[in-house]
Amino acid sequence: MEVVATLAGAAGLVTGLVTALAVRASERAQRPAPAIPQAAGLPTGVASVLSVLRSSAVVIDSDDRVLRASSAARAFGIVSGDRLVIDRLLAMARLVRRDGEIREEEIEVIHGRREGRWFAVRVAPMGSHGLVLVLAEDLTELRRVDAIRRDFVANVSHELKTPVGALSLLSETIEDAADDPEAVRRFAKRMQHESVRLTNVVQDLITLSRLQGGEPVAEPKVVSLDDVVHDAVDRCRLKAEPKEITLAIGGREGLKVHGEEELLITAVRNFIDNAIAYSPEHTRVVVCTRLADERHAEISVTDQGIGIPEADLQRIFERFYRVDPARSRQTGGTGLGLAIVKHAATRHRGEVNVWSKEGSGSTFTIRLPLLTTSASAKEQIDQATVREAP
Repeated sequence: MEVVATLAGAAGLVTGLVTALAVRASERAQRPAPAIPQAAGLPTGVASVLSVLRSSAVVIDSDDRVLRASSAARAFGIVSGDRLVIDRLLAMARLVRRDGEIREEEIEVIHGRREGRWFAVRVAPMGSHGLVLVLAEDLTELRRVDAIRRDFVANVSHELKTPVGALSLLSETIEDAADDPEAVRRFAKRMQHESVRLTNVVQDLITLSRLQGGEPVAEPKVVSLDDVVHDAVDRCRLKAEPKEITLAIGGREGLKVHGEEELLITAVRNFIDNAIAYSPEHTRVVVCTRLADERHAEISVTDQGIGIPEADLQRIFERFYRVDPARSRQTGGTGLGLAIVKHAATRHRGEVNVWSKEGSGSTFTIRLPLLTTSASAKEQIDQATVREAP
């Protein structure tokens, strides 16, 4: 509705202005206006108005020749030379010229093999000389965001419904098993597991919402990557112990960045949690810090797990995307951990990367700007050997 209102207002503005300017120009010249205005003869100011409109704007004459077109109209391939090249727009313009009725429509414009773009189109008559105004508002990004929003709501609903439903069912089961203490203990333990899972989903949603909201980094300060790595490893030990997975720390010490320590710890912990979840028993997960170059440091987490299919690598950092949904839920994953890492890196002007090979393991890396650099890149290249975390 807002897009339609915008187009309607723009069409009314341009049409009214053109009419007023035409009358004034005619009065100043003290002669009637020409039967069909030429491109150079359009009332003064029309081109200026078209140039400031956010939507693509085109004025065509009675012969379907383009008199004026905004840069956006040409950039989107709506106009080429002095012609409208979108058949549907041309057909709408001819109908409007014939009956004088304003027409609105949403159309998809496709050029070659490129992905189509969606436009909200409004076509209106301009005066009595057969001029027609075409306004097209690009809806592509709005449609993409709306699709993401719908998908997000559906995923959140599903993720919350599963533990909530399980808790409801377990509570009923416990009530029925009131005379069986062993059954009560067993079901109570499962309830605790589902409660933790629900808490994790909610907490991750809150964290991701804060990161996507564009809020500034909370109390940015000098952060030691050594502290970040050691703290993240310590928080993951309990999860690693049942599978007897060794957590190791290696790399260059003393690297510092400027940012939010707790957020960076969360990011690295999510990498480690993910590595543990997808690694077999009696393997190693290695966390390394190194200098990527004179301006950037990297924290990498390498596992000996099942690896990730190449087809999934491009989507691995998307919200709720899981390579193996069943396994992720069994391990208590929310599907938001890697998305949080990506946004945390972006928040610190960094980036994330992943290397993986099925059956061989994966390496997840977060790259961050260094606080300071005091030596050449050659001198700072990380040659440290991996050591087991104390």
